Amino acid sequence: MKKLFAPLLALATAALLLLPVQSVAQTKSRLAQILERGTLRVGTTGDFNPMSMKDTATNTYTGFDVEAMNQLAADMGVKIEYVPAEWATLVNGIVADRFDIFSGASLSMARAKTVAFSAPYLFAGTVPMVSKKTGAALTTWDSINNANVTVAVLMGTVFEQQARAHFPKARIRAVEKPATGYQEVLAGRAQVTITSNVEAATLMKTYPDLQVVGSSSEMRNKRPFAYPMPQGDHAWVTFVNNWISLKDAEGFFDGLEAKWLVAKK
Repeated sequence: MKKLFAPLLALATAALLLLPVQSVAQTKSRLAQILERGTLRVGTTGDFNPMSMKDTATNTYTGFDVEAMNQLAADMGVKIEYVPAEWATLVNGIVADRFDIFSGASLSMARAKTVAFSAPYLFAGTVPMVSKKTGAALTTWDSINNANVTVAVLMGTVFEQQARAHFPKARIRAVEKPATGYQEVLAGRAQVTITSNVEAATLMKTYPDLQVVGSSSEMRNKRPFAYPMPQGDHAWVTFVNNWISLKDAEGFFDGLEAKWLVAKK
């Protein structure tokens, strides 16, 4: 009986040892899934000028981040599919497998608890914006932190978090799309909005009545822009990081900055 039991035990042990290997082998990485599917699904909002802008008439997207994602898909040899997303549900969209990668967002530790981030591809900072007509008295960050000042920001964004942190005495108006913080300022319903220096440069070109408070050296919350992706997929994150390193070395991102961004970092 002992002679029979020993070989059976050895076989059972070997089978148990093989289970994790087989399980891993049966789980394809996101990279493998994309290549097999032939399509890269990219979440994007289409409301972040000049990074991601949607033309509702043609249902197409343009911008810095869009051009980068188009190049990523081209380098992978796959088609691209843009999935409409919201800033407030960015993380949920990744966790729910609605898209493989988000077109680009500022890195925050709150988001990093749930999603993975690529290496940075751009650095930006936050600046306050006011109307030239009504913001003459608001010349510094400290002057905005006043109970008589209303700061408008888009709900669910990092700018809402920053506004509440920097201006605890001010009234924070968190607006929902299709409203925007800068539209609230232009309409006179708020004195201030905050956004990245990247968007601010484009907004000032589009709306001459808007201006930035302070100088570029007074930017706060300087942080990297990176690509949010699902956690737990080393192969996919590594592939994207290698792609960023290669494109950075080739001057690809410098070219996008020169094309799309008015204000240099």
